[in-house]
Amino acid sequence: MKQKLLLFNDKGIYCPQADVYLDPWRPVKNAIITHGHADHSRWGHQHYITHHMNVPIIKHRLGSIVVTGKEWGETFTINGVKFSLHPAGHIIGSSQVRVEYKGEVWVFTGDYKTEDDGISTPYEAIKCHTLITENTFGLPAFRWLPQAEVMDDINKWWAQNKAEGKTSVLFGYTLGKAQRLLKYLDPHIGPIYTHGAVENMTEVLRTMVDFPATIRITPETKKEAFPGSMVLAPPSAHGTVWIRKMAPYVTASASGWMAFRGARRRRAIDKGFALSDHCDWQGLLESVQATGAERIICTHGYSEIFSAYLREIGYDAVTENTQYQGDEEEPSDAKENEAENPEAL
Repeated sequence: MKQKLLLFNDKGIYCPQADVYLDPWRPVKNAIITHGHADHSRWGHQHYITHHMNVPIIKHRLGSIVVTGKEWGETFTINGVKFSLHPAGHIIGSSQVRVEYKGEVWVFTGDYKTEDDGISTPYEAIKCHTLITENTFGLPAFRWLPQAEVMDDINKWWAQNKAEGKTSVLFGYTLGKAQRLLKYLDPHIGPIYTHGAVENMTEVLRTMVDFPATIRITPETKKEAFPGSMVLAPPSAHGTVWIRKMAPYVTASASGWMAFRGARRRRAIDKGFALSDHCDWQGLLESVQATGAERIICTHGYSEIFSAYLREIGYDAVTENTQYQGDEEEPSDAKENEAENPEAL
């Protein structure tokens, strides 16, 4: 039996022929990185290869590293293995990795979504023999509304809060989600304030995207400035001393997990908006079909459920364990939904 082109070991997804890892979770010599989220882009590798738009992101997060930036579709060969990066549509600079050797083609999606968010380079389905796909939201219960509808709801929520003299505090992941929200917030409603972590990352990305103006929150920011404004903050800021000066405030979270009953309650959030940077169930299925892959390897998320369904409809599908946790992970909400809605599975 010939050796597989990509293997899963204790360091990550490994290409033995090229001695290269894809999104490794332990330090290695050569690492191809799909995007800048912490579970896929870790510190300690000797040499990083990624899309050039992701270079400033991982430098901001990891500090001084040796990194090479590539263009979309640019082929680079290592010991006879051809690699290229292709848009994943997950966040700015997010890539899929195409790997080809002796006519055999594998694709690793990294994290991805099929809806064009107007910020990330839109996802492209890449033809291959074997597809390694994430399954963060691999349940039939997940069906995303169009982005325009969700953002319209968010802006209406903000306007209503302003009319009541309240501050709107919207939680979203520092890299990706916060900028996606910012891009479509209506600055005519009021000023947009940002938590320092959100502002720092947004400053990195302003060279690539035209965002509305923001105001960094500092210790000198007066509490009188907040009523009627929008505050973008990471989820970790909820319930901290930092948020108290914004009272009276109303909180909301933008996450795919907001599609689950109980998610808002568990997070003690007033409002939830189901907006995800990952595929929903239909997006995953359409992506698998579009690649023409004969073999599917399902990783983090609902991999067992999704792979079982793929086998039912005729695919050669298996699961593999990884250490990717996802920027929107909320396993307790998911388990509750399974208990309350078994028919949704």
